[in-house]
Amino acid sequence: MDTLIGWLAGLTAFGITSAARLVTGARALWLGCRANHNQRLYFANHSSHGDFVLLWASLPALLRRKTRPVAGAEYWQKTALRRFIIQRVFNAVLIPRESHGEGNPLAPVEKALAEGDSLIFFPEGTRNLSEAPLLPFKSGIYHLAHSRPDLELIPVWIANLNRAMPKGRYLPLPLLCTLSFGTPIKLQPQETKVAFLERLRLALLAMSREEV
Repeated sequence: MDTLIGWLAGLTAFGITSAARLVTGARALWLGCRANHNQRLYFANHSSHGDFVLLWASLPALLRRKTRPVAGAEYWQKTALRRFIIQRVFNAVLIPRESHGEGNPLAPVEKALAEGDSLIFFPEGTRNLSEAPLLPFKSGIYHLAHSRPDLELIPVWIANLNRAMPKGRYLPLPLLCTLSFGTPIKLQPQETKVAFLERLRLALLAMSREEV
């Protein structure tokens, strides 16, 4: 049974990634770094449920095997189909959005990093449906960088996907999308949380202006 489920998950992953690239014409622009096997945290703007799918699909196949999206547990655990997609197809790291002060909500993320996985992370914490280019960043990415100062943080600007997959739509419209990968960032000694989050925000906005 596990073999069958694994085969089905692999087939589903191939279908989803192929469809995502075909429909959106996604281009991955490695402007500030190269695709390599360094352990990384790819942080991106978040305006659509399809963001992590397109980012994951834009990575070379060998990198996808060790790169896991971080997603909200409540949404993805609602149905058996969602659980299959997020757990077996994408091998995502699920975190609770509402921890109510119980335990460390980032514990699953820290465990994945300790095991050597790279991650796809959305520091805004939720989809940005406003007119502003970015919502304020949550502090989780600072705590991860503080606990893992060797970790490379890569800004990735996802352009046009909010138009290709507007709220309430499950299949993308045929619009071209671009993913711009920036220069690796690391937390500097003595850098404060406020200063670090602002540096990340500015780095991500800079990638939005690098689209070609």
